[in-house]
Amino acid sequence: MQSGTTAELQIILVLTAVPSGVLFAVQHGRDGLLPPYTSTAESLSFAITMPLGPALADGSFNFRGPFAQGIPADRFIYVNSGTYAGQPDTHWARRAKIKLAGIPRGLVETAAGDSNCAIEGRIHGTARDGGPLCATIDSLSISWSLARRSLRIE
Repeated sequence: MQSGTTAELQIILVLTAVPSGVLFAVQHGRDGLLPPYTSTAESLSFAITMPLGPALADGSFNFRGPFAQGIPADRFIYVNSGTYAGQPDTHWARRAKIKLAGIPRGLVETAAGDSNCAIEGRIHGTARDGGPLCATIDSLSISWSLARRSLRIE
């Protein structure tokens, strides 16, 4: 992608081994919630489309749109759980930050603007204490790959 152009990037977040009985949602804007588009006993998947604006001054990607939280130089996606995901009957109230700078550059360059291509991030959904993942997720804990699929993503 050239520095002055914009494109859309499809991202699929897959949470594996999530704690039983806890709801998860991706934060949309300040207080909107996007539920999983698929859910199995083994995993939850969220699919989003994120616009990319012109590159930042340092050449890094400019992730934009209502799913991009934080300042342009430090964008992330919030994965909410428990009460933050709209579940009133739980003691869990957590948010996890998925840093977008951790996505390998080559994957973004390949997937940007390709409606049949998405970047998939696989993340273990349970924290060390047995509850839902929370805090800033270490980029080494996320497995990023290219997914060639024909999806219509919100």
